[in-house]
Parts: sequence; structure tokens; C-alpha cells
Amino acid sequence: MAGKAAAFGILLALGAPSGSARADESGTSFWQPGSFGGLAATASPMGWSLSVSGYHGAAYAGSSVSSARLTRVGYLEETQTGNVTATSASFSNLATLTPTYGFAIPALGAQASLSLSGVYGHSSDKESGTLLANLGYAGLAQTFGFGDSVTGVGDLSPQFALYWSHDVHNFMLYATGNVPTGAYKKTRLSNIGIGHGAADAGAGYTYLNQDAGWQWSVVAGSTYNIMNPSTYYRSGVDFHIDAGASKYLTKDLFLGPVGYYYDEIGCDNGPGDTSGCFRSRVAGVGAEIGYNFPMGSTQASLDLRGYGEFGATNRPAAWNARLTFSVSPR
Repeated sequence: MAGKAAAFGILLALGAPSGSARADESGTSFWQPGSFGGLAATASPMGWSLSVSGYHGAAYAGSSVSSARLTRVGYLEETQTGNVTATSASFSNLATLTPTYGFAIPALGAQASLSLSGVYGHSSDKESGTLLANLGYAGLAQTFGFGDSVTGVGDLSPQFALYWSHDVHNFMLYATGNVPTGAYKKTRLSNIGIGHGAADAGAGYTYLNQDAGWQWSVVAGSTYNIMNPSTYYRSGVDFHIDAGASKYLTKDLFLGPVGYYYDEIGCDNGPGDTSGCFRSRVAGVGAEIGYNFPMGSTQASLDLRGYGEFGATNRPAAWNARLTFSVSPR
């Protein structure tokens, strides 16, 4: 065991890769694609509401993401030469609690909501592969595999939204952000927080025809990231779209497809970015089923969405599922 550790240390000293792709800070962004589903632009009820969401995700990536994470935690040096072939596997089980207060703004003819989301959960990561050092006349290779995990709280995310409704047409403007209060360490593969602040804003539309029993929604937004003070790395500006459509099978049960597209349209930058302008993108498709029911003096709902990702660049491709339970005034 000690011999393998020594050999791996020699490889790190002689032949780590340079210029690894680190788009979106090792493939992780503030915006979680699929955050909005069906009925996204319909107004929140007046008064207090509460939602609890469980998220499970399994993500896999190739050498570009894996080498970026290895560089961040200090296993690889970007200025050294060599080659690494590696894979990254990440698993997350998170619970999000979101209290929301809905109120009217008569001057704008809009309904508004103010919410704050907090996260608690467990995340684990494993990196495995082969590192090759070029000695000029010969190559020296060493396989490796290691990982870690963390359990704790995530970052806080406040959100403010405005809603307008006219007949079957519903419109929304929102602004949200990230307060880096969660579990994060530069030298750890697994993190629940992202280690930096961010601001995100966008707009949405929902067509809701209750007589016909159809709805479809689309929400588009963009994120501006603040530099990570631990890594001196700033992720580029991104653009994202969440969309969904569904048919009401009864007045309380609906089912339909959902999807999203995420694209980093701005270059990463900062003193910690030594790789140049790398960008990440990913798309996902899936399904959503929801059910509304009375619970005492409140209205309750269950919503289940699942996605499979494809077309990932400089970012893990994942499958994920989220189940949300909400209670609100009738």
C-alpha cells in the first residue's frame, strides 16, 4: 500500500495534465437545471406556504471534469505535463425546505412571493483512472481510485417573484441568488455548498386552460457568478430554460413531459482559471406527475419529476428525480 502511494506521488510530481477543462467550477453550477416544472408561472397563494423537496441524483463524467476536480483538491498540478484518463461518479441525496409568503402589490397589479430555501443532505464522489508520466524514453502509468463524502447543510437561496394573470395566460418575473453558507472545502471532492455567491434572474410563462385540462410552461433565466474566494475562480455567465407540459387526467391529477437546457455562454475567468475559455452545457428530458388534495384547512400537493441528461460538455451527465410535498392556504 505504501509503495502504491509513493508511486502515485512520483507520477503527480512528473506528469500531471495541463489545461484541464474547468467550466462551471469543475462542472458544478449554482443553477440546478429542472428547478421549474409545470405551472411554473402561476401565482403562489396569499399567505404562508411550505414545500419540502427530496432530490436524488447520480452523475457521471469523463476526464475533463475528473481532472478539474483532481486539480481543485490538489492531486494534480495544472502547470505540469502528462496525461490522465479518469472518470468521475457523484451521488447526492438532498432535502430542501422552502417557506414562502405570498402577498399582493396593487400598484403593479401583480401578486408577489418571497421565499427562502435551505438544504440538508449527503453527497459522495469518487474519481478513478490512470495517470501517465512521460519520461522522454519511457512512460510510467499508475491507476488510482479514491473518493470522499460529506453530510451537512447547503447554501441558502432567497427568491422574489412577481406574477400576473389574464384569463389562461400567466406571467412571472423572478430573482434569486446563492448565499454560500453550506458545507464546502476546496480540498474535498464532495461538497453540498458551491463556495461562492451568485445571482440569477429570469421570466416565465404558463398557459393554463382549466376547461380543456391542459397546461404548458417555460421559464428562462441567466446566472451571474461571484468569484470563489477559495479557488479564485469565477464561473461564466449561463443561460438556462426549464419547460413542461401536462394534461389533467382529473381535476386534481396531471401528467406530462418536462425538459431543460443549460448553456454556459460566458467564459470562466479569474486568477485561478489557467485553462482558458471552457464552457459547459447539458440537456435533460423526463416526465412529471402531480396530484392536489385537501388536507384539513389547507391545500396540499405532491409533485414527482424525473430527468435523464444528454449532450453534456465539461459537465457531468446525470439522471435525477425530485419529489416535492407542498401545503398552502386554500
